[in-house]
Amino acid sequence: MKQNSTNTKGVFSRSRMRLTAIYSLLMFGLFIIIIFLAHQTMEWAVTSEQAHELSEMVHSVSETESALTLNGVYIGGDDLGKRERMFFYTYDKSGKLQNYSRAPERIENDVLEVIKAGEVPVEDVAVFVQKQDEEKPKVLMMTACDVRLATGEKIGMVYLGKDVSALYKGIRKAAYFYGGISFIALLAAIILGHIVSGRIVGTMQQAYYRQRQFTADASHELRTPLSVIMASADLLLNDPAIESPFLKQVVLDLKDEVKKMSALVGSLLQIARSDNNAEKLNIHEFDIIALMEQLSRKMQPLAEKKDITITLNAVGEATCKGDEQKIQQLMLILVDNAIKYTHNGGEVTMSFDGKKGNNLYFSVRDNGIGISHEDIKKLFERFFRVDKARSRAMGGNGLGLAIAKSIVEAHNGRIDVESELGKGTIFKVSIRSFK
Repeated sequence: MKQNSTNTKGVFSRSRMRLTAIYSLLMFGLFIIIIFLAHQTMEWAVTSEQAHELSEMVHSVSETESALTLNGVYIGGDDLGKRERMFFYTYDKSGKLQNYSRAPERIENDVLEVIKAGEVPVEDVAVFVQKQDEEKPKVLMMTACDVRLATGEKIGMVYLGKDVSALYKGIRKAAYFYGGISFIALLAAIILGHIVSGRIVGTMQQAYYRQRQFTADASHELRTPLSVIMASADLLLNDPAIESPFLKQVVLDLKDEVKKMSALVGSLLQIARSDNNAEKLNIHEFDIIALMEQLSRKMQPLAEKKDITITLNAVGEATCKGDEQKIQQLMLILVDNAIKYTHNGGEVTMSFDGKKGNNLYFSVRDNGIGISHEDIKKLFERFFRVDKARSRAMGGNGLGLAIAKSIVEAHNGRIDVESELGKGTIFKVSIRSFK
């Protein structure tokens, strides 16, 4: 039963990895949001400050240009550009350049193209990114303002801008810096999350093992008192001093309940042993078709009580190396369930579906009440019953299919279910023959 123990450890290991992955994704998303907000905040702060400066400056330049135009004096040059990294170009109403403070040479052509295209907003500030060079993009902020005389007459237009490439480059470097710090923080968070999830899952794993050991111990300890009660009930039934029909019925009811309790304790003990790797398989070679024939004969009296026909689709021989008793128990659970959940006059079919390599395939089909899609997902859970009322009435305890699955897994196989409400169910089993 090493596979069962390995599966249990694998469940906790996968749970730990899932917790770590979820925590890592959450932290990754959080860091991305923080970096994005930090970048947007810095860009907004720089842009708004520069825009405010340009808005004030363009009106000042407009007033100066109005006075110079009125006096017929023009002073083209590049002093403003050298001092403030700013530039302006003034055009008259006909579009003729009247005055300027030249933009830096590396961006002047871009500036003139933007002005010529009419993309510069009036009384507003726009950012233009020229990406001819991805490593060193040119980032311009520009605005425009009418040049008017004191009378309000428009005599031209002034275009004012600033080269903010260095500022945006600084913002990008800051974003890279924050990204690097966030990456380191993310690695630390992943490591921390893995450690914390390990402690959480470790605590759960210890609690699971303690609960499993308790089930095994309790089941083992209950067998002796139940046997004593059963023996005492038999003595009471055989005691000639007890003549009252009522008392005899009470003892019979007691025996019936003890039998049910014994079956439940036996099932619990088998599952607990399987979980604890304590139940060893008795491996030997046997004929699985002969086993199915034998089981079909054994279950015939039970089926006849409900007028159910058991059909066997298996001929010839098919040798298998495994635990014959466990495989028989597996088949018994499946056929017993099929009979329980099939209406009177129904049919249960056992089929040997072939052998491929070391894998053997068989199935149990019925035309009973069927199982809903939601219930199929829980079918192999312990103590789960599809129809709880009917299961109790027929003596079910919800452990049969859990035991069946553990037997299949012990033989390195799998069990699948196909069902439709009102039309029946088919259990398909594959087991691997031991070498």
